[in-house]
Amino acid sequence: MKEKSLFFVCVFTILSVRLKGVSCSIISEKIPLGAIFEQGADDVQSAFRFAIAHHQNDSGRRFELQAYVDVINTADAFKLSRLICNQFSRGVYSMLGAVSPDSFDTLHSYSNTFQMPFVTPWFPEKVLTPSSGFLDYATSMRPEYHQAIIDTVKYYGWRRIIYLYDSNDGLLRLQQIYQALIPGNEYFQIRTVRRIGNVTEALQFLRGLEEHSRWENKYVVLDCSADMAKEIVVGHVRDISLGRRTYHYLLSGLVMDDRWEAEVVEYGAINITGFRIVDSSRKHVRDFLEGWKRLDPSQSAGAGRDSISAQAALMYDAVSVLVEAFNKILRKKPDNFKNINSRSGRGQLYNNGSKILDCNHSSGRVNPWEHGDKISRYLRKAEIEGLTGEIRFNEEGRRQNYTLHVVEMTVNSAMVKVAEWTDETGFTPVAAKYIRLKPQAIFERNKTYVVTTIVEEPYIMVRKEEPGEYLVGNERFEGYCKDLADLIAKKLSINYELRIVKDGKYGSENTEVKGGWDGMVGELVRNEADLAIAPITITSARERVIDFSKPFMSLGISIMIKKPMKQKPGVFSFLNPLSQEIWISVVFAFVGVSIVLYVVSRFSPYEWRILHHMEEPIRHPPHLHMNSGGTMANDFSLLNSLWFSLAAFMQQGGDISPRSISGRIVGACWWFFTLIIISSYTANLAAFLTVERMVAPINSPEDLASQTEVEYGTLMHGATWDFFKRSQITLYSRMWEFMNSRKHVFVKSYDEGIKRVRQSKGKYALLIESPKNDYTNEREPCDTMKVGRNFDAKGFGVATPLGSPLRDAVNLAVLSLKEDGELTKLKNKWWYDRTECLKDKQESPRNELSLSNVAGVFYILIGGLFVAMGVATLEFCYKSHLEAKRAKIPISDAIKNKARLTLGVGRDCDNGRHKKIHNSHSNQPQQHANNLNQQQAPPHHQQPAQNNCHSTAVVTRCPRHLNAHAGNLTMPRTNHQGYQHLHQPHHYTPHHQRQQNVLNVGMATT
Repeated sequence: MKEKSLFFVCVFTILSVRLKGVSCSIISEKIPLGAIFEQGADDVQSAFRFAIAHHQNDSGRRFELQAYVDVINTADAFKLSRLICNQFSRGVYSMLGAVSPDSFDTLHSYSNTFQMPFVTPWFPEKVLTPSSGFLDYATSMRPEYHQAIIDTVKYYGWRRIIYLYDSNDGLLRLQQIYQALIPGNEYFQIRTVRRIGNVTEALQFLRGLEEHSRWENKYVVLDCSADMAKEIVVGHVRDISLGRRTYHYLLSGLVMDDRWEAEVVEYGAINITGFRIVDSSRKHVRDFLEGWKRLDPSQSAGAGRDSISAQAALMYDAVSVLVEAFNKILRKKPDNFKNINSRSGRGQLYNNGSKILDCNHSSGRVNPWEHGDKISRYLRKAEIEGLTGEIRFNEEGRRQNYTLHVVEMTVNSAMVKVAEWTDETGFTPVAAKYIRLKPQAIFERNKTYVVTTIVEEPYIMVRKEEPGEYLVGNERFEGYCKDLADLIAKKLSINYELRIVKDGKYGSENTEVKGGWDGMVGELVRNEADLAIAPITITSARERVIDFSKPFMSLGISIMIKKPMKQKPGVFSFLNPLSQEIWISVVFAFVGVSIVLYVVSRFSPYEWRILHHMEEPIRHPPHLHMNSGGTMANDFSLLNSLWFSLAAFMQQGGDISPRSISGRIVGACWWFFTLIIISSYTANLAAFLTVERMVAPINSPEDLASQTEVEYGTLMHGATWDFFKRSQITLYSRMWEFMNSRKHVFVKSYDEGIKRVRQSKGKYALLIESPKNDYTNEREPCDTMKVGRNFDAKGFGVATPLGSPLRDAVNLAVLSLKEDGELTKLKNKWWYDRTECLKDKQESPRNELSLSNVAGVFYILIGGLFVAMGVATLEFCYKSHLEAKRAKIPISDAIKNKARLTLGVGRDCDNGRHKKIHNSHSNQPQQHANNLNQQQAPPHHQQPAQNNCHSTAVVTRCPRHLNAHAGNLTMPRTNHQGYQHLHQPHHYTPHHQRQQNVLNVGMATT
């Protein structure tokens, strides 16, 4: 322990010499910081030095901090300006400071002008508004808590308060309280406002107040420093002219974190309530306090004890936030500041081409800090666990997600927590560890309470009388809220009377009516009703004038649209399982595979074969010499390659297959590709053909806001209307501007809005609370639906007037009903058990296909048949034209001859003449061979036999049509146009003559 104390003494001794960043380990990266403190803030300076030492002793640090500390009387604006410029000239990366509110403007102005990040434990006001468009380079560690003051006053039920303050900071906080209070509808009034300069002045004011209203309860909000607050409390208790029981102090500053000595009995002799921001029960705080109380108070003022003031804790957190920001910057880019340091010389910093950050530039030009914007933005992105709780900032550099503890002083001068206040949930009382002497209001059980409500399905509905039935009192109504009122009345053992609100409204601010509120809220404010059990939303504005129970139903704003018609599958819906991009890719793949197959078949010698006129084809590579007049053939022409690929894709077999290894690789890859594609297509086809889908034009709030074709609106002057009107979210603000510019989109009642949705043919959407949306969708004609997520999360609550004795009892009753499941039963009873849309839910899913599902397939089949017939007709006419031209006969005769060939059997057309096939022998074989050669060659091209062989673009075939048998021989021959003709019979030809003839015939046929 002695060694540790000596270590901290050495550390603070070194840091007191302007904190040059000395550390046990040498780190090349040094970040200079400028710190300014006003005189008297000794504990804040100690916390600053302790934070610096804690960082320097961290073995895992990335950099060292080099602090330049100045302590002056910051009330002198001129000296403060020179001090700031001096700090800038030292090349500091950021400024820290704890200055008085009177001097804050000067430091803040320099910070924003030169874009120098400035972190402070507190600052009084927002200098730059969010709409200014400029980044505020000042970041405050102290959260705003004026709303906590308001909620605490409301919790205690104070109607009139006295506000005492000692600085401009307190005056600005008073201004924020005034702004939060609605003129004419305040739930408390500020009776007196007084600025006090010292303790004596405060006590004199209290004496004068005592003389005018000695027996009246006085609630004093005291906004001053901790030392002054302690002295005022002690002076008040010791002053015999001042009463004690009639006073209750609310210390609005964060002064309860200071040390309030238990031995000072005066602290427990009067009612004191205040706020604490440091929670000593947290492990992080306990670990800090262990090191804090080991410090020597003689060298570190304010340290050496087991508590820390709020200002000192905020300063410690300020250093921690700066360290986290620099760590984030260096983690993202480790050499971010090395370029600056490498250009630095003897502590001078280069900035935007200038040697230093000079606030007295000769040209008058302001040269801002080049990294100021980046550092400020990283500061606001920092998220750490500090002494004051979770530290997070909004875009304005203000704290968010923080917690304050509301504490009271006991008679033993000890503090106990009575509530927690957060910026998200507000004031939440907690069970006190002691019995607070506070009178408890007891409600009367033999009284009939008036319950105001509003007619709205399914919450409250007017029952229809049956024949011979006469309904009176509460039996005239039915619905969810009627059943809820019965359950609450049974829990509380009270009687009630349901009354429908006179103006038919829920309740919004209205200066034209008494109390400033209309609807059910107005009746509670004017004490015309004792309870409001209705679908009334809990909002902060309503909470200021009435009390709410815990929510009995959770909800949010949702979108109601007309249910779109189910879309049947289109004619070509069989294409839907695969996207358009996939189909296009398949087509390109089909063409590409065909071309590749064609190319590899041409290059591979194993796809070629030799054909001999009298023998079977010899299948071997074509490098062998052909000494018998044979020709080379390749089955894979371009058309055949396309046909092979198409057959494989359609899962059919082709009449040809590749023989070479390369061709088989292409074929195998294509087969694998088609296997996966066809399998995927088949798997998805059933779902796309059997399911009828509803395509909604709107699916989210973003869709609604990004278009103008579908109009949308909400209930006028309701909670939803207020939500969009007051929202600061860009999306919702844009929606409000759209609605506000079209007044006709607002409706006076939900029934009117629902009717409009049903009649608008999908061109109007209603923004409605989700329970009402769900209920309407279960009612006939079942033509509405809810789309998208809820806009917000809120709840319906039972409302009572402020300070009503029923509040706590009703709250407990609602919680008990929720725990017992009664509220869930009510929801199911009135929403889903009474649904009128059973037809849609009980409709069995369709598994069979209708003609409309597969009509496209029939269309393709019929179209293909017609195309085939058309192509055949074109081929017929084209060949007839060529035949007529060759035979020099009229086209009509050629068509007739072709028609006879098409319709007849055993007939042929040769050169325009119809001939019978004779079986008689010819006596002129040589003449027949000559005629055969003449017929083989085209009329215009008499060449040797090898030139008469008909060829396609790829394959040249000479099939064996001849046979050397004796006797008559009838041989079909293919002419130049591709048609076969029957030749006249001929006799056996001698070998030396037949060879040439056979060769000619063989090479002329394909």
